Amino acid sequence: MKLMVVGGGGREHALAWKLAQSNRVTRILVAPGNAGTATEAKCENRAVGAEDVNGLLQLAQDEAVDFTVVGPEVPLSLGIVDRFEAAGLRIFGPCQAAAQLESSKAFAKEFLARHRIPTAAYAVFESVEPALEYIRQQGAPIVVKADGLAAGKGVVVATSLDEAEAAVRAMLSGDMLGKAGARVVIEEFLAGEEASFMLVASGTQYQAMATSQDHKRIFDADRGPNTGGMGAYSPAPVIDEAAHQRICTEVIEPTLAGLQADGVGFVGFVYAGLMVAPDGAVKVLEFNVRMGDPETQPILFRLQSDLLDVLEAAVDGDLTQAQMRWDSRPSVGVVMAAQGYPGKVRSADAIDGLDRVPSSSKVFHAGTKHQDGQIVTSGGRVLCVVSAGESVADAQRSAYDAVSAIHWEGEQHRSDIAWRAIERERADQ
Repeated sequence: MKLMVVGGGGREHALAWKLAQSNRVTRILVAPGNAGTATEAKCENRAVGAEDVNGLLQLAQDEAVDFTVVGPEVPLSLGIVDRFEAAGLRIFGPCQAAAQLESSKAFAKEFLARHRIPTAAYAVFESVEPALEYIRQQGAPIVVKADGLAAGKGVVVATSLDEAEAAVRAMLSGDMLGKAGARVVIEEFLAGEEASFMLVASGTQYQAMATSQDHKRIFDADRGPNTGGMGAYSPAPVIDEAAHQRICTEVIEPTLAGLQADGVGFVGFVYAGLMVAPDGAVKVLEFNVRMGDPETQPILFRLQSDLLDVLEAAVDGDLTQAQMRWDSRPSVGVVMAAQGYPGKVRSADAIDGLDRVPSSSKVFHAGTKHQDGQIVTSGGRVLCVVSAGESVADAQRSAYDAVSAIHWEGEQHRSDIAWRAIERERADQ
């Protein structure tokens, strides 16, 4: 089969790498891809942007692509699945109507409330003064979210009223996030531990993937501004067997049933960002309609079965036809970012040491490209280095050993990815 993976980040590198392991796959076009996907077996990059739906459709038709997998959220929000299906092409991902679960936080919150799925109390605003009045009534800490797609950077967890008010002004009256910030959702602050719960869905059928936990803050000990994610590990021990069952019955199944009741068929990845309270209660922080980045990298590193089988079964409407099997060992992924991230970043710095990374680890590329015979930086999050181990601590040591082999000017990374899971391991010893 000839496949196409849409996107050019670390998530898409991981998807292409895993799909290429299928015996049924002969070739994968990655559009637009990066320096990592350019060197993967069976893969080749094509210079068509992930947001160029017309160009992607033309490419799929010209190349007689058998099956397309969409990585990022923007083409889904633009209706790429609707366009491909109208042209008779097989594609994995939700339709444009279903993609609103991610593309509009206000839509998602209204959906959650309508279907009585647990989430934080909230209000939606398009004007500054009413939003500021609401914040002053509620007090801090409080959460301010841009309504639209903001590449993981549209959330401010404000610990003071001044911080919350500044976030509202920046989003609603500034140009901080453009159209994404034209409307804001203000939510109550939830205490607990965050976790990522992803699954493959087809209507009301689903198969849960391995759990994971992301690290959003730029600096160690979860300090500094939010980013798209500075690292992740899998599985997330905060989701024990009881929490897993609770998530399925209280969140996932009502969500899929709610979509069907609303007349919106769903085929694709569902990513529920969750807060697990100290008493075990679970609430939805957000929905994504694609896999998370960087969670995808350590999750797919653990997947032992054929990913294509599951995605095709979902498109065919019968997820009983394929099962996912997982390596029992935990995995840890560390993001290496460019200087300045998550703000304005340097680019075109030559990356050294990729050839010195042990074969037991895997380097997934995100913001990279080939230039003058070298691999150079071309984005904020540049690489995600993933390793597995008999324990989370072992996986962490292995990942950081691999990170230490790689260098470029201004590189930055956190040194404590998976710290919560390692604290649990130590407490259990």
